[in-house]
Order: sequence, then structure tokens, then C-alpha cells
Amino acid sequence: MERWRGQSEITIVTPVKPEAMSALGELLGAMARDVLGNDVLPFGRLTNTHFARFFLLDSAQAHDGIQLPAYLISMSDIDGRPEEGLAELVDVGGNGIDHLYSHCIGYPTALPASRQARLEYLRAHIVRADVNYVNTIGRTVQQIRGEAEVREAIEDFLDRGGPELVGGNPSAVRAAIREFVTSDGRLNWALTPAPAPPLAYRVRELVHFVVPVILGLLLLPVLVPVLLVWLVVLRLHEIRDPSPLVKPDRAHLDQLRALEDYTVQNQFIAAGFLKSGWFRRVTAVVILWLVGFGARHLFNNGNLAGVKTIHFARWILLDGAVRSVFVSNYDGSTESYMDDFIDKVAWALNAVFSNGAGYPATRWLLFGGARDEQAFKGFLRTHQLPTQVWYAAYDQLSALNIVDNAKIRAGLNGDMTELETQKWLRLL
Repeated sequence: MERWRGQSEITIVTPVKPEAMSALGELLGAMARDVLGNDVLPFGRLTNTHFARFFLLDSAQAHDGIQLPAYLISMSDIDGRPEEGLAELVDVGGNGIDHLYSHCIGYPTALPASRQARLEYLRAHIVRADVNYVNTIGRTVQQIRGEAEVREAIEDFLDRGGPELVGGNPSAVRAAIREFVTSDGRLNWALTPAPAPPLAYRVRELVHFVVPVILGLLLLPVLVPVLLVWLVVLRLHEIRDPSPLVKPDRAHLDQLRALEDYTVQNQFIAAGFLKSGWFRRVTAVVILWLVGFGARHLFNNGNLAGVKTIHFARWILLDGAVRSVFVSNYDGSTESYMDDFIDKVAWALNAVFSNGAGYPATRWLLFGGARDEQAFKGFLRTHQLPTQVWYAAYDQLSALNIVDNAKIRAGLNGDMTELETQKWLRLL
């Protein structure tokens, strides 16, 4: 029986031993050649993971001269609580976890490590995302895969049914489809509506939304003058911040393109330094909090301010908010992905990314910036990183496919007018 489950993110950031970077890169390359069945972490055995990735973030020198470590970063988007996902990761990986993380500083030296030791090491290196976007909260891997199978079965049934079904009366066709689904023990679960979030979850989310809103309203007399001063200081920073026009190195671009466009979906990682100084760090933290609040409460049902092609996305700040990392899982090409953002939410791109060093010049945080298309694309591609290992649980389904499949499943239940039935059948 289906039960409602929310989604969680797991980000594990572990410092890599300097002498182990090359060997670790080779190991990740071997994993990538057989993502589903490799002997380190066979992702095909994970049951509740939507997307997962491993990648290396090189060491770098901060603005103040401090040398920052290189990291192995693991990110996954799962159904259920993080602890459940972490436990499955360790159980599926087994000794492969040792093989992978023994390249990292602080991992137990007595190998094989115990299950508890593996869990404790990974748990100690979890970094909470500053922003976590989920296309549709509550839509599980099981539901997505199951509804895709239902659609395929119905379409096959219609193909075999002859012209009396394909061109027949809409209500009669729907009745025949319902009878077919009812009679098939592999499909009749879909006649039950998708589970709704439980009351406890709805109450918790309501409280999480209402409390900051009320506090904001109460503090408005203080926040308004602070905001005015902040705007003036921001504009002074914008005027003097360098914004060089950068173009990605051809070899770097070729390396990125070699990893793209194999399926309906693509992956993206961008990393870089925040602009120096406390003002930009504080601004980035506040902006990311606001974006995270919106992603959790406003843009949680298949639409990120007009962009409908993203499955999951995440921002994290590292090294005391010195470096930032953005990742996403999306549909279509990288070029169309960037165009979608520029055309629909350039202001939001500016609000977040303009705190990054080298970003195209902005005005009052929201204007300019990404509107300079070539400068923005050059900046993004230059800061993009290759994903060494990437797993997608349903890589042939776009976000639109998933939405349509959910509508098909929903249309198997309840009454419909003739017009509603015609609209529903057009989904098939």
C-alpha cells in the first residue's frame, strides 16, 4: 500500500587526502562506467533515491590566502528521512564505502570498517543545504515509476484495441480503460488516489511558514530602515565590484559536453568563491534563506517561478561561506536550461549568483547580470564542474512526462464530464 513520504536531501562533504586525489578520480571514473552495477556503490540497488552524484571539488586559495581543502562531495535526493537514506547508502555500498572514503581524511584506518563506523563517519560530514528545491514534494520514486508503467500499459491496451477504442465515445473509452486497469493485478493499485500529506506534516509546514512571516511583519519598522541602508551599501559594492567578461576554456567545455545529453535529463554543478568581505557573505546567507523558504513553501508543486524543467536543485555554502556550490537535475540541453532561466527568472539568478566573484555586473541586486546573456553563460560555463558519477532513477522521464502520468493516474478515479474526459484522453 502506498504511503505519503516527503523528500530529503543528503549532502556529504569529506576532505580528500592530497596524495589520494588522482586515485580517487580514477575510482570515480570506474564507477561512472557502470553506475547501476559497479562494485563500489551499485546505484541500481537503491530503492528510494531519485538522483545521486559524486564529484570532486579541487583545493583552492581563498581571498585571504588561506588554502582550502579538496573535497569529495556526495549528494542524493531521497524519499523519507535523511537517516533512512544514509543507512541504505551504507548497506548497499558495504565494503565499497571503505574503498571510496579511505581516500578521505579521518576515515577509520582499521578496514573493513564496521557498519556503525561507516555511518558515524558519513553522518559527521553531512552538510545541510542552504536551499533545497523539490519539483513536487511527496511524489516518490515508487509513484513516478509506477505511474509511468500504468501509462505504458494503457497506451499498449489502446493500440491493441482497434478503432472502436481509439475513435470511440470518450466516456466509453475511459470506461474500457478503467475496466482494463481493474482486471490487471499489476495495475489496479492505480485506482486508488495518490496519498495526501498527513495532518502532522501540514501543520508543521504551516507553522514553519507562518512564524517567519509574523516575525517579519512585527520587525518591519526596524527592517525597513535597515533595508534602505543595505541597498545603498549594496549599490556601492556593485559599482566597484569587478565583472570581467570570461569565456570557458575549450578543453573544459568539451569535457562538460562529453557528459551531457545522453538521456532526457541532464545534471549541472557550478562552484566558485563568494565575493570577499562580510557584506557579501551576509547578503548571500540571507538571500539563500529567502530562496530556500520560497522553494519549501511556494514553489513546491512543479513550478519554480515559471521554470518547470527542474526535478531537484540545491545550493550549499562551504568553508564558512567562502565557496558556494549549486547543483541541479533538469530536462533538456544545458543551453535551453540557461535560456529558460534567463528568459523567466533572470532577477532570481541575479539575487543569488551576483554574490559570486566574477558575476556580470548587476544593478540593485535584481537588474542587469543575467540579462547580459553571453556574459552570464560564459560565467556559468566557466564555473561549471564535471559530475564524475551521476545516477537518475527514471532518466527517460521529463518533469512534464511525470506530471502527465500523475494526471492519467488521477483520471482513473472519480466522475468526469465529457469535456474533462476528452482532455484526459489527450494525455495518452
